[in-house]
Amino acid sequence: MEFAILFGGILAPVTFAFIFTAQLLWVWHSVNDFTRQGAGYAATHCWESSAGNVISWMQANTPLMPNQSQFQNGPVQIAVSYFAEDPATGTLTAFNCDGDCSTGCIPDVVTVSVTGFQYQPFFMLPPVTMPNFQATVPMESCGCDPEQGICVP
Repeated sequence: MEFAILFGGILAPVTFAFIFTAQLLWVWHSVNDFTRQGAGYAATHCWESSAGNVISWMQANTPLMPNQSQFQNGPVQIAVSYFAEDPATGTLTAFNCDGDCSTGCIPDVVTVSVTGFQYQPFFMLPPVTMPNFQATVPMESCGCDPEQGICVP
């Protein structure tokens, strides 16, 4: 009888709390790492004013985790922003170019942010709203081949 009271009142809730916390931290790490991967993809692939190539890649390559469908058809918003550095002041301004995917349109920095992700735990617990994740990296090749003078999406 003592074991049943101890198990039902202490051990089972502590065990489920440990599992819940471990899964929450795993999902947190997955979304954070996924945001960095998206920024890395944006830094090495062609600039597009709509950032459609980066967003579609991120939606197609969402890591295996609970609630991953929120990236394809859920409330998750993926935003990609490109910036150019002003050489005189060193400040970043929004990047704008007349054409897409050319050697003349290469920004200096890219920022990818993921907002609106909610982790839905097991049982009937309320969803946990994750913070906004953001990664900023300098542009690397932007998908441009300097030898041929073209950019590959």
